[in-house]
Amino acid sequence: MTTMTLKNKVTSYFGEARTELQKVIWPSKRDTARYTLLVVGACLGMGVFFAALDFLFSKGLELLIDR
Repeated sequence: MTTMTLKNKVTSYFGEARTELQKVIWPSKRDTARYTLLVVGACLGMGVFFAALDFLFSKGLELLIDR
């Protein structure tokens, strides 16, 4: 039965992590820019949508309270 020392465990961990990172297919700059714009656009769209809902609900609540 072999026991690994802490140093061996850490070295093994970083070696395996490096091996896995070499297998990753990284996106191109163009793809990264495209995905970034997509996420920013989606966030802005959702922000406008929820702001409109908030406005409509608050106006509706004001109408109910004023009755």
